[in-house]
Amino acid sequence: MAEDKKSKTAAKATKKATKTKIDPSQAQQPGFAIEKLYLKDASVEVPNAPEIFTNREAPQIGIELNNTAKPLADGFFDVSLQVTVTSKQDDKVAFLVEVTQSGIFQISNIPDEGLEMVLAITCPNILFPYAREAVSDMVTKSGFQPVLLNPINFENLYLQQKQQQAEQNKTND
Repeated sequence: MAEDKKSKTAAKATKKATKTKIDPSQAQQPGFAIEKLYLKDASVEVPNAPEIFTNREAPQIGIELNNTAKPLADGFFDVSLQVTVTSKQDDKVAFLVEVTQSGIFQISNIPDEGLEMVLAITCPNILFPYAREAVSDMVTKSGFQPVLLNPINFENLYLQQKQQQAEQNKTND
């Protein structure tokens, strides 16, 4: 008899749960989710080994960043952050590390002008710590002192890029 009461109570709870209606305004709320983060590509080159390890001159470090985004299925985007770190001593390359850290993001109900900002600012901010760690690990495993990349303000980079595009459009008109 106690089991009958439990099953009837569970059946009532199930009925209540299925009768719950979703507010249409909630269905239109902006949404952002990380579906998958992955290391898309990684390479390290030490073209002047082993001689480069005997050079005691302080290295000159150069860093290049590139961000790309492409739509996948409806509301899903593949965003990649490519980081290239080059170290030179004298005019010789000590090492060259390239890392492409990627992620699949689900983005919904964001207007086009806001979507561009999410893909150029929010997603790279999420990917950068993973790329930074991969660069540091690869440099260390190559026999060099770790390279710790400073944090990057992707919002500032985005705004600079937009300003440059606006200036180019003015000169082209």
